[in-house]
Amino acid sequence: MRIFAAVLAITLLLLQGRLWLSDRGLREVSGLQISVDAQKAANHEQAQRNRQLSAEVANLKVAASETFYQVVRTNTPAPAAPASPVTARRE
Repeated sequence: MRIFAAVLAITLLLLQGRLWLSDRGLREVSGLQISVDAQKAANHEQAQRNRQLSAEVANLKVAASETFYQVVRTNTPAPAAPASPVTARRE
């Protein structure tokens, strides 16, 4: 019975040592927890952005009695006229 208790005690010590001291033990768990917390924060930010975009889309929907006009402004000047006239047929 003493041998069995000694084997169990040694096994317990080895498992505890592996849990506390190895790279795949609690250090890895704490590193993964930090990664999970960072990902949760990023997900929260993206969820807020998605809610904001959904609200903007709902505000931009055009009802049946409305007409939607989109005004596009360009920062570049209009293209210059070609030097020679362009015709559809070649003569």
